[in-house]
Amino acid sequence: METIVHCRNLGKTYRQGDISVKALNGINFDIVKGEFVALAGPSGSGKTTLLNLIGGLDRPDAGEVVVNGRSFHDLSASQLAELRLNHIGFVFQAYNLIPVLSARENVEYVMLLQGVDAAERRERSRAILDEVGLENKYDRRPAELSGGQQQRVAVARAIVSNPSLVLADEPTANLDSKTGEGLLKIMREMNAKKEVTFIFSTHDKMVMDYARRLVVLQDGKIAS
Repeated sequence: METIVHCRNLGKTYRQGDISVKALNGINFDIVKGEFVALAGPSGSGKTTLLNLIGGLDRPDAGEVVVNGRSFHDLSASQLAELRLNHIGFVFQAYNLIPVLSARENVEYVMLLQGVDAAERRERSRAILDEVGLENKYDRRPAELSGGQQQRVAVARAIVSNPSLVLADEPTANLDSKTGEGLLKIMREMNAKKEVTFIFSTHDKMVMDYARRLVVLQDGKIAS
């Protein structure tokens, strides 16, 4: 099976003045195309740090990250930005929607950066919003949507550009259990239909139960 994420001997240390905190220490694992994986563990275990390294939002102090066969070590900042734009979708705990844009415009934004023409952007954004159950909300701005609806827009934005990998950092943290489960069902369906690989960082047992593979971190290392 095709390996989409390859992590070898990853290390990351954060420094605040004279204090050093080792967030990751010798992480090794692979993820193959189409997996639905949860990274779990207590606060400070390294989940979000690992997700950020896989997404190229931060760089490791040691080791190597390879995504889609490309080693981040060999990429310039602009090449890394291009890889993120065209191959990785992000779903953040805080939604990170642009307040002045409608749901459709937020979903279109990544395609705008990719140079997709206006007609195709409109068609694809409407189709993906329909898929996540927001067919009547195209023109609503984030402030006019519930938290669950905003997170659905964020998922639609992450998926619409057909990335090979979606990284979701605590995607259910601000949602009630019913809304969170609905969102997970949508992502599982997209995983099955489109073969998009999902990696979550989470404290939520429901996300862990939905995952097909669970990677537990403890003190910056893989515990199980």
